[in-house]
Amino acid sequence: MERAVSAPARPRPIIAIDGPAGAGKSSIARRLAEVLGYVLVDTGAMYRVVALAAQRAGVAFGDAAGLGTLAHALVTRGALAFERDEARGVRVRLDGEDVTDAIRTPEVGMGASTVSAHKGVRDALLDLQRQAGRAGGVVLEGRDIGTVVFPDAEVKFFLTARPEVRAQRRHAELIARGQGVSLEETLADVRQRDEQDTGRAVAPLRQAPDALLVDNSDVGIEDTVARMVARIREKRG
Repeated sequence: MERAVSAPARPRPIIAIDGPAGAGKSSIARRLAEVLGYVLVDTGAMYRVVALAAQRAGVAFGDAAGLGTLAHALVTRGALAFERDEARGVRVRLDGEDVTDAIRTPEVGMGASTVSAHKGVRDALLDLQRQAGRAGGVVLEGRDIGTVVFPDAEVKFFLTARPEVRAQRRHAELIARGQGVSLEETLADVRQRDEQDTGRAVAPLRQAPDALLVDNSDVGIEDTVARMVARIREKRG
């Protein structure tokens, strides 16, 4: 089990949000960043970009060596770019192309879960994530923010919800984007991603020992954010 690490003195804290697929991390992290006036860093989108780039380049999601090389090349040439967007919180670009919608398909999402298990990919993106957040005043969400990327984050949350609830939310998002998938298929995808994320050998999904568990199965975004803000204020004295 990871041990809590003493955090260095920062003018503003790092807020780490981890949790499974469909827990609402992206929406809640975006809203929390707005309330706090912090920068949002969507680490999950980084892995989705790698998955999309691999798909386009014909690199199999199971090709660890090929994906590691691809990820390092993307970081080296600065291919990943994230822009603040008033409507969506963040807009994602790959070599200048807006791929904000392209990285949100079920296939790319499942691919992101697979490629994120490869050490070469995680190594390539780890420095990028730490550079984006080390000064503080940021909200980062992902699968291993509080355990691996920033074990010294001042405030950590583990956001979750029942699988059926997460599937319903994800299904509604996909239907809104015009993607014809059934609720049963979405629930199967959610459970498969849970198994992949918690069972992988490298940086598996788990709750950090000093993270607050937040189950929002029956709670809306605003109430969830309010609880998190209260926790941040409590931790900051």
